[in-house]
Amino acid sequence: MKGIILAGGLGSRLHPLTKVTNKHLLPVYHKPMIYYPLETLVDAGITDIMVVTGGSSAGDFLRLLGNGKEFGLRHLHYAYQEGEGGIAEALSLATFFAESDSLCVILGDNILEDSIRPYLENFKKQQGGAKIFLKKVPDPQRFGVPELDGDKVTKIYEKPKIAPSEYAVTGVYMYDHRVFEIINTLERSDRGELEITDVNNRYIEWGDMTYDILEGWWTDAGTIESLLLANNLVANSKDNRSAVPPESSPSSEVSDQA
Repeated sequence: MKGIILAGGLGSRLHPLTKVTNKHLLPVYHKPMIYYPLETLVDAGITDIMVVTGGSSAGDFLRLLGNGKEFGLRHLHYAYQEGEGGIAEALSLATFFAESDSLCVILGDNILEDSIRPYLENFKKQQGGAKIFLKKVPDPQRFGVPELDGDKVTKIYEKPKIAPSEYAVTGVYMYDHRVFEIINTLERSDRGELEITDVNNRYIEWGDMTYDILEGWWTDAGTIESLLLANNLVANSKDNRSAVPPESSPSSEVSDQA
């Protein structure tokens, strides 16, 4: 399995912080944001990884991450996305890198508490298709929202005004190689983008989509509020509490709800 980190976009919801840099280079507690999805993939045993980015700060990723040696990698691949064409368009840039392998795709602003290795093993048992990961959130309308029927996803709605469930589709996806065939057939949405929700709904139509509900906390860091939440969640995580001097520790606990 190969890993794809999608770290493009303008980060307009984080202005003025992103006027001079890519949002995925902003700090989350003690590390740049991009470290977290990269570490998530490596922890899951994925060592063949591509970072897709864009904009004027693209070169900063190379300066920061290099060839991935700091993360135990022998090589780290890069691709450049021109403009803002959506998540699915960014993923399409990894076509030749992916070849015929299955993929774990993670958005560069997604931060998870726990390892995804068990979910990866579940996906391998499917022998194809796709898997998405859900998390109950207080504001699902900010995300893609699944309509559920027992253990099946019947449809995903992109940022609906009225959410059909309390769950968000998180920015972690697993696909077989057919994902690129699907992307090639997509039409642009009203936003002028190729939507990842349309990709997921195609797998649902084929009966080849499964889901898992993430354990532990999860958040994106794409808004001022969620960036603050991400900082607090990481600062209070079990791996960091003991490493922070008492005088600099956060004064209150944050909830386990992203």
